[in-house]
Order: sequence, then C-alpha cells, then structure tokens
Amino acid sequence: MSTFLTVATVLAMVCSALIGGIFFAFSNFVMQALERQPNSSGLMTMQTINVTVLNPGFLGAFMGMGLLSLALSVYAVFHWEAASSPYLLGGAVAYLGGTFLVTVSGNVPLNDKLAAVGADAPASEEIWEHYLKHWTRLNTQRTGAALLAAVLFSIGLVNG
Repeated sequence: MSTFLTVATVLAMVCSALIGGIFFAFSNFVMQALERQPNSSGLMTMQTINVTVLNPGFLGAFMGMGLLSLALSVYAVFHWEAASSPYLLGGAVAYLGGTFLVTVSGNVPLNDKLAAVGADAPASEEIWEHYLKHWTRLNTQRTGAALLAAVLFSIGLVNG
C-alpha cells in the first residue's frame, strides 16, 4: 500500500469512527435527554443543535468523509487484485449508503420539518414525538454504518 493510500485509509478510519461516535452520543443519551424535557424545550433545543451543527468542523468531517469514501471506492474497483480492496470498497459503501445517504434522505428532511414548526404551534407536540422516534432510529442506523465503515477501513489497512 502506498503512503498516500495508507494516509487516506487511516483518515477514512478515523473520520468514520469520529462521525460514528458523534451519532452514537445522540442515539445513546442526547435524544433521551431531550425527550425528558418539556416538548417545547426539547424541540427548541434540537432546532438549535440542527443549526449549530452546520459548522466547518462537523461538515468538513462529514462531507470530507463522503468524498474520501468515493475516492477509496474508485481505487478499490480499479485495483481489485489488492487484498485491501474489498474492505476499502465495503467501508466506502457502508459510509456512503448507511451514513451519508441515510442522513440526506432521512435525517435532514426530518430536521427541515422540525425547523418549520414553532415550539408552541398546535402540531408541535405531534411533530416532536414523530421526530424523536424516527430521527433516533435513523441516527442509530447511521451510527452502525459509520462504525462498520471504520472497522472495514481498519481491516483494509491491515491487509494493505
């Protein structure tokens, strides 16, 4: 494995584990804490989180990991004979499909719907309860996918 590929794989392993850890924290205790708050308070806090998460640190890691996954998948396909390739491709697919795609197609639309409701609106309680259940389920899926990607990138690194 070249130095460049080794660095890219280590970066993919670390970033996917980092993203998985962030998502794990939300599924494991942040959402539970918000659920224990009065509905309006939990809803407003999550609205604030959804705005503040759009920062260079998180978006750089999250989006950068998507681009890195694409690059590693292209490498794996064109160097399929390398022992690391199935693991690099598996890690990329796990991240892109199970983390990135779930975020874009599931979590973000729920975030947008939550952003559009006022905490004291008549429908806010129903929207918040739906959000808690479905967003957390999707978040747990993307947690598992990001951590699986980290494991697969690790195995790819060892087999490189």
